[in-house]
Amino acid sequence: YTLAAGAVLRLIDAYAIDPRRIGMVALGTESSSDNAVGAVIVRGMVDDALVRRGGVGLPRDVEVPEVKHACLGGMYALKAATRYVQTDGTDRVAIVIAADIAQYERGSSGEPTQGAGAVAMLVEPHAKLLELDFRKSGSSSDERGWDFRKPFARHFMDEYPQGARGTHDFPVFNGRYSTVCYVDAVLHALASLHAHTGVDPRALLREHAAVLMHRPYEKMPLQALGVAWVWALVTAGERAPLEDAMKKADIGWDALVTELAPLADGSHTGRLRAGVRNDGPEYDPYPRASAIARALGRSESFAPVLGATDFGRAAVRQLGNLYTASLPAWMAAAFDDAARRELAWDDRQVLLVGYGSGDAAEAWSARVVPGWREAAAKIRIDHALSDAIELERDDYEALHDRRPTARELPRARPFAIAGVGRRHDAAWQDTGIAHYEATV
Repeated sequence: YTLAAGAVLRLIDAYAIDPRRIGMVALGTESSSDNAVGAVIVRGMVDDALVRRGGVGLPRDVEVPEVKHACLGGMYALKAATRYVQTDGTDRVAIVIAADIAQYERGSSGEPTQGAGAVAMLVEPHAKLLELDFRKSGSSSDERGWDFRKPFARHFMDEYPQGARGTHDFPVFNGRYSTVCYVDAVLHALASLHAHTGVDPRALLREHAAVLMHRPYEKMPLQALGVAWVWALVTAGERAPLEDAMKKADIGWDALVTELAPLADGSHTGRLRAGVRNDGPEYDPYPRASAIARALGRSESFAPVLGATDFGRAAVRQLGNLYTASLPAWMAAAFDDAARRELAWDDRQVLLVGYGSGDAAEAWSARVVPGWREAAAKIRIDHALSDAIELERDDYEALHDRRPTARELPRARPFAIAGVGRRHDAAWQDTGIAHYEATV
């Protein structure tokens, strides 16, 4: 909540937003520490800070929804806010925050991907940076069972590791299976986008100014993109660019077509879960397409697709996994990068691919608005880590284990937790309720 509120305050300042025009503050997160509310806590911190600075606070009629669906919550919240400003909120603006803390058990395979952060986005009836038109979008969802989850009951089970019990929010995940889920969900979302728009699937990946995807770590989106390019060529019936890769992988065209054909009508629904039940955790519904994608490497046909992911990648490598904020952070970094390079993106399309667990994905084709550089110039992605605190190993381990650090660390800015309630009696209860304060 403090990360989210800090991002909102920075957004209001950078874009000189009149708080009285704000009609929605939507929070997408999977790290919410309160099971009843979330966005209203952020609203309260921002309101207090605005008034404390001598300005006006937020209106009382601000909507404060929290949206949860693993790493896709931020994009779902953005979709809801866009619909809001285009319907009953047309004279107002919305702020969407994607905020999360991605923490894993020490020594686990997920630990190197850790990250934490928040991205706040201003949604207006008339876009100044990126125009969203959900007639040019695709969706997918399917329940996957064993993929990334945070079942609350695990804290009370004997099987849960002793060192991970307590108030930690470590996820339950299966690495290889999670990657297969990612690929499957992204393919279905792209197939949905293709079905809705009728656009050549090759153009969806090759003719956008940028291709930006949910990025839990560097290789995952690139792996999915390779399989997606194989799907696009097969769907278009273009065999030639895959010939060398098919020979290397010893896979025939007809077998590849058969493997990918169900994507055209969505009949893969439930197939991955059923495959794991029948064949075990090594099951992969796209073994041929994945093998050919690996063999493609940086081939002449795939190079332009891969190149569309270059924008902002150097910056987001420093951020780690941000869960719901992962794709929004890449969007911010990409536009910041493109503005600095003075690229001609006016009226170009950008492909955005969001993802949540193995269960859902979104694929949007969005238009870059002419004059976008003025808004992009205010992003300043380099400021995100400008006042970072360097931690020694002992500091990190203490913080991770929720122990006091040997040295005193600076207080969080611009908001910090002032304390947590402990009272629980008939007259008054505040057990576990966190209270916040502005620190700047």
